[in-house]
Amino acid sequence: MMRFFATPQDAEAAFYDALERADVDAMMRIWAEDEEVVCIHAQGDRAVGFAAVRESWQRIFSTGPLATVRHVDPVHRQGVLLAMHNLLEQYSVPGETQSTAPVIASHVYVRGAQGWHLLSRHTSFAPKNVDVDSPSVLH
Repeated sequence: MMRFFATPQDAEAAFYDALERADVDAMMRIWAEDEEVVCIHAQGDRAVGFAAVRESWQRIFSTGPLATVRHVDPVHRQGVLLAMHNLLEQYSVPGETQSTAPVIASHVYVRGAQGWHLLSRHTSFAPKNVDVDSPSVLH
């Protein structure tokens, strides 16, 4: 069942909540129910279509919650029907003293009758010189 999000920021907050809890059902309520959705994970996997995106998150969440995510340096662009968010993600794994390498994330949200939903997510590992504590313009 799709959830209503009044703004792209509301959908994004729900995305990170579902990600940290490793909750695939909550995660999929954020995605547009569309065969055109695309999710590209930092490891290089590309999932196209709602079922494939769901399966990719099920694989990632199969071991349960793994990390907390701090997201910084957001760049937002919003129109009437589409919004684009780009930000840096810093993952912290409990029990590990060193954080993982930062990830660059781009999200595209689409507005429909049920509010704003995620249409596309593309992530890649950031270059080693990117510091999430002193964010700067990447491109």
